Amino acid sequence: LTVLNAGRRYLKAEDLSGKVFVTSGLGGMSGAQAKAAVIAGCVGIIAEVDEAALLKRHKQGWLMEISDNLDHCIARLREARKNRIALSLGYHGNVVDLWERLVHELDTTGELLADLGSDQTSCHNPFNGGYYPVQLGFEEAKQLLSTNPGKFRTLVQESLKRHVAAINKLADKGMFFWDYGNAFLLEAQRAGADVEKKGANKTEFRYPSYVQHIMG
Repeated sequence: LTVLNAGRRYLKAEDLSGKVFVTSGLGGMSGAQAKAAVIAGCVGIIAEVDEAALLKRHKQGWLMEISDNLDHCIARLREARKNRIALSLGYHGNVVDLWERLVHELDTTGELLADLGSDQTSCHNPFNGGYYPVQLGFEEAKQLLSTNPGKFRTLVQESLKRHVAAINKLADKGMFFWDYGNAFLLEAQRAGADVEKKGANKTEFRYPSYVQHIMG
């Protein structure tokens, strides 16, 4: 319902075939995003750092394909988008790398490959394993979290700033992003990322929450 309503509200589209939804998280509640993309008929690219979560969703049949190669992900995205094929593709890697690759594609080809975007990392608990920084691999980040939580926290906040910077570039060109109620925008703001709504008070963000704006 969220994906369909986002398409209706932002893209003025009842039919989402050929549209691309980019997000992250295939764990608990976020695991349904892959299934939702296919039900809605769009191309869903979902990043997840934990391979166990990816394999679980693939085994369940909620996730159609898995890849740890961004070149392959972009090629599959373009193919499914062109042929208007419903696809759920799990990218085994950090979502920041995925967003930044989409910015690179925009800068080099002029092509905006994402229509809709969101995030379902566990940003309500960002410094204790809910969000993994792009600067480190999954296992390396887990080790740092255990040995030097202060450094881990710093890397998470740097990662959130990069995360938002990439989303902002794509949104400026016409992609529509929303907050999934996971405290992503709040923690990004605390990290110093550019998420405040221009001309509004500091409690308002440039991107809407799905609760009030989409489901409402």
